[in-house]
Amino acid sequence: MNLYKTEILAGLTVALALVPEAVAFAFVAQVHPLVGLYAAFIVGIITAVFGGRPGMISGATGALAVVMVSLVTQHGVEYLFATVVLMGILQIIFGLLRWGKFMRMVPHPVMLGFVNGLAIVIFLAQFEQFQVEAPGGNMVWMEGMQLYLMLGLIALTMFVIWVTPKVTSAIPAPLAGIVVVSVLVIGLGLDVRAVGDMASIAGGLPQFHIPMVPLDLETLQIIFPYALILAAIGLIESLLTLNLVAEMTNTKGGASKECVAQGAANVVTGFFGGMGGCAMIGQSMINVKSGARTRIAGITAALFLLVFILFASPLIEQIPMAALVGVMFMVVVGTFAWNTFKIMTKIPRTDAIVIAMVTGVTVLEDLAVAVVVGVIISALAYAWNASKRINARTSINEDGQKVYVLEGPLFFGSATGFQEIFSPETDPDDVIVDFINSRVVDHSGLQAIDNMASRYIQQGKTLHLRHLSPDCKKLLKKAGNMVEISVLEDPKYGIAVDYDHTFDGEPMEPEPQKA
Repeated sequence: MNLYKTEILAGLTVALALVPEAVAFAFVAQVHPLVGLYAAFIVGIITAVFGGRPGMISGATGALAVVMVSLVTQHGVEYLFATVVLMGILQIIFGLLRWGKFMRMVPHPVMLGFVNGLAIVIFLAQFEQFQVEAPGGNMVWMEGMQLYLMLGLIALTMFVIWVTPKVTSAIPAPLAGIVVVSVLVIGLGLDVRAVGDMASIAGGLPQFHIPMVPLDLETLQIIFPYALILAAIGLIESLLTLNLVAEMTNTKGGASKECVAQGAANVVTGFFGGMGGCAMIGQSMINVKSGARTRIAGITAALFLLVFILFASPLIEQIPMAALVGVMFMVVVGTFAWNTFKIMTKIPRTDAIVIAMVTGVTVLEDLAVAVVVGVIISALAYAWNASKRINARTSINEDGQKVYVLEGPLFFGSATGFQEIFSPETDPDDVIVDFINSRVVDHSGLQAIDNMASRYIQQGKTLHLRHLSPDCKKLLKKAGNMVEISVLEDPKYGIAVDYDHTFDGEPMEPEPQKA
């Protein structure tokens, strides 16, 4: 019983925080507020039921809204609905192809930069609530008593959220902050900005609606680039949030399952007049920190949101924005990885650069670009470091043969260093190159072996290549006949093929042997 209470109250808290964000993101995309609210409800409930990570919250997000705005202004909202449907189809395809597994390629420094950058974005987004409309229609900053009252209520909300867990665990701290400040504002009749000042959230049930766009190639040319970008951004943000929630709760999540759920949610949303969405890190953090661990909270949040739209809009519209800003500020405090400042001088310089760059690009550009930049820099740094690990131990055996025992991976980055190891001109007539502690990673490594063999052939010397896999022998052009195959000792691994198959199509073991 206590579990249900925690989950339902967490869902209510999330739903209250979803309202202003969905409305705000709808304004960013220049669509009606209900378009954002419907997206928050539909995406939220479908991903809560079928998603790969219980505890995650999905809905309309700013990362997607900033991409949508140019499409809406140029072609209209109907093209947006069609784009969201196509976006969902692409995400389903990505999920069925199990491309979500590639999120394991995102290094931890990129995750830290993503978390910190998103915390800063959430923080900066709240400053819009400190602006009011001037008589001329322009937005100006609050000042005087209006500003002091706003700051005071925000501080009170944050204090209530901080102190509530120390007093009781019966109610989620963010919900307690919203309730206390709302009662104070309504009871004293304070003149502060409320949810209803942004827009009315009253409406009916979402209606099935086929996007009114021409079904031709021209339409596809218009919407496909937007759909592809939105699908990528949505999945990157969703899967990074999934990993973050999994770390916080010490559980596992299904990346491919989440991709399919996000895609299905967006397909449905597009047909019911919603702007599409993805996982929301801010609301997911509120949910997890409120004690939610199951799908109940996400489902409850979506249902509460629908109730607000249908029946409770007059009450919800009275909630002061200061209370919701206070909640989001506490989310920022809890989301930002403050230990980043301690570890920046202790971790490798490349990792520190990646953290700082991903954080900055997330704030200045968008999440997708930031993650791609971070992964590329990390991959190049790894390749550079790995390229310096190729070396060999040399000896002369009892038969007078010179033996090279290689150490380290052989790939495009280490190919040059590999060539510098050998001295065909001064080596004996019989040479053995042993790959027992090495691994041929790519085609550049194979080419490097062929080039090395050519140098020994030109000197008229005999070369023996040991502990290379059978598929390496098949792919080598000049050195293939020099490979000595040992059924008992030689490794078996794929070169430039799928992880599940060797070169000749035979099944592999889950964990390939080291070559």
